[in-house]
Amino acid sequence: MRLFGGRLPIATGVAVTAGLIAAFSAPPDRFQGNLQRLMYVHVPAAWIAFLAFGITLVASLLWLWRRYRRYDHLAVASVEVGVFFTGLTLVLGSMWGKPVWGVWWTWDPRLVTTAIMFFVYLGYLALRRATVDPVTRARRSAVFGVVAFAQVPIVHMSVLWWRTLHQPPTVLKPGSPSIEPAMLAALLINVAAFTLLFAVLLRVRYRISVTEQRQEEQRERADREVAGAAVSSPRRKGDRTDVNVE
Repeated sequence: MRLFGGRLPIATGVAVTAGLIAAFSAPPDRFQGNLQRLMYVHVPAAWIAFLAFGITLVASLLWLWRRYRRYDHLAVASVEVGVFFTGLTLVLGSMWGKPVWGVWWTWDPRLVTTAIMFFVYLGYLALRRATVDPVTRARRSAVFGVVAFAQVPIVHMSVLWWRTLHQPPTVLKPGSPSIEPAMLAALLINVAAFTLLFAVLLRVRYRISVTEQRQEEQRERADREVAGAAVSSPRRKGDRTDVNVE
């Protein structure tokens, strides 16, 4: 997890600054005006959620294959960051939906499937907290992480599979992107900035997971030592441990 060493936060700061400048420099939407600028955070947040859960899928498969702890640490770190960005996606979508649709929430397929994905991965985190044994926890989480990824293509394809109020893909669509070049450039800059931000958060959360594992092992070792000290071997009558050998 030593991605670019100490240069990664610096590169992330530069990229986020460039993304903000690009977002405010891009022309406003013809119909939505400045409200459309939410797209420069909403879309990258959704992309990061997909990326995070994809990494969890890969890490979970690697754990099931090799049983290395680092893959379990990577999986849970990626889920926690992904859950945050999924929540951010839902919040920004509601902020956009209120002035455009007139409601904060509607039972639109894209919104519903995204909310389901959010709660499914919250269930992943709840499962980890409910399982005490580290090996059992890693195994159950790995299986969960593999199965849960089915939510990602469902969310992405929901605007194509069902009738929906949500706009269809504008960048990841068959043919050419249907978006103004200046807007597309600003969006891609912010996607890159959010990807770097994700890498920073993932690295920090990975290290926290490793530290938590070490602390858990130290507590278990201390508990075993205390329990062992409380048990003494039986002594025969007349045995002495304080014999004076002088």
